[in-house]
Amino acid sequence: MTRDELLDLFRRSGALLEGHFRLSSGLHSPGYLQSALVLQYPAHAETLGRALADCTRNLDASVVLSPALGGVIIGQEVGRALGLRAIFAERQDGMLTLRRGFTLASRDRVLVVEDVVTTGGSTRETIQVATAAGAQVVGAASIVDRSGGVRLDVPFVALLDMTLPTYEASVCPLCARGMALTKPGSRPA
Repeated sequence: MTRDELLDLFRRSGALLEGHFRLSSGLHSPGYLQSALVLQYPAHAETLGRALADCTRNLDASVVLSPALGGVIIGQEVGRALGLRAIFAERQDGMLTLRRGFTLASRDRVLVVEDVVTTGGSTRETIQVATAAGAQVVGAASIVDRSGGVRLDVPFVALLDMTLPTYEASVCPLCARGMALTKPGSRPA
């Protein structure tokens, strides 16, 4: 998919939002990509999953691991496109962990899949979950990279690089203007 096709898909799905948002990272932004609005359509989710699979097939992963909640649907679709098991880590007592009987072993070659990367925090946490289980992380992928060049210790690919401004809350011009703040992500405020 081209950049324009991806942006059009987000726009048509109502997933490219404008306003004043508190991101999962704690940063504030005038723009937000609500990937769940795109992924609610199975055909879109399948298309995006297949595109990410095509970009990561050379990594020879044996399992896909995603952080809940945002990465679950796209992780499942990438797993399906690659013919791999797709599992997820979820928060327990504030930390990502494997639950529900999901396991990883030293023989597993893990591809971490996310919907949107902003700071890389969730991706790094998910990588740590895999390495703590003894697995080898061979790469990471996301639909959107809005980090401006996140550095991970593994190869990273995204279908769309998009730079939207972010601000610390203490210096946010949107707060200074008194704009209402929305917390749209999957993590609690």
